[in-house]
Amino acid sequence: MDGKLSSDPLGFRLCFEAYQAEPSLFNFLNARLSKNHQQQLPQLFEDEHVSVDGEVATSKQSLKVGQKVDILLSAHLEAPVDDHWKVLWENNELMAVYKPHLLPVSRTTRNLYNTLISLIRRQTPYANAHLLHRLDTETAGIVLIAKNSAADKKWKPNLDKLITRKIYHAWVSGSPEWDEHLCECALSEKIGSPIRSQIYVVDPENPQQYPKPKQSKTAFRVLKREQRRSLIECELFTGRKHQIRAQLAYLDHPIIGDKIYSQAGKFYLKRLESVLTDQDFIALGATSHRLTAVEIEINTDDERYTISI
Repeated sequence: MDGKLSSDPLGFRLCFEAYQAEPSLFNFLNARLSKNHQQQLPQLFEDEHVSVDGEVATSKQSLKVGQKVDILLSAHLEAPVDDHWKVLWENNELMAVYKPHLLPVSRTTRNLYNTLISLIRRQTPYANAHLLHRLDTETAGIVLIAKNSAADKKWKPNLDKLITRKIYHAWVSGSPEWDEHLCECALSEKIGSPIRSQIYVVDPENPQQYPKPKQSKTAFRVLKREQRRSLIECELFTGRKHQIRAQLAYLDHPIIGDKIYSQAGKFYLKRLESVLTDQDFIALGATSHRLTAVEIEINTDDERYTISI
């Protein structure tokens, strides 16, 4: 089974695989659906919208290892995503996975099941997996996953000790005058900003405009220069919201495709009112911002690992 989601004229189709024997199909699905769809589950069985290995299923039947479960959620639609995630590394507690651009890591207003963590829970034996950290929907790259609640409780409070290095690559507009640059500054939201979620480098002459300043530090290095764009390596020493995106925009080299931090945010504001066009994406340079988490170093109980893509 490929585990993919598919749109259906009558609703939205979810696919699961039984990685262990389950005495109750009803309980198996009830543990994997949203509260709203849990309430609809008896009717979904009655309407013959649940199947096992292609045959209409009943709520009382059991599941054998390897059986495929298919459920059609009537009148439920989700935004399409790139669901080609993959496992890069794992041990008995953790997984490092690759998340593609435009796949949200967790539920959003437009996606309940079309998310990285939901896909992992359906397509692996780890139905109780947890995100240990996050990437923006439009950012691709490495995400660290706890395989179960015990691993989540163990490692999430110690994430700074677990993840000891983070490297990103960003394609930016223009060609920096520098080959290397260490950016240390305070970042904050700004009172009166037309984009509420936007982060700014704090202007020390007007500190009253920045209600929650936090110090940030990133090392930038130019890896490649091309016509009108450059590839920048970004090493994070702090983990502030939109840190790389805000700093590169402040340095006059916004990330290509960034709807908030390039072109004064006009395409982000436009998207709030209407759908962006092909011409808009041409102007942006990409359908999503060109930022990828390419390498992390982790320090577990017994060994240090470098994971890269």
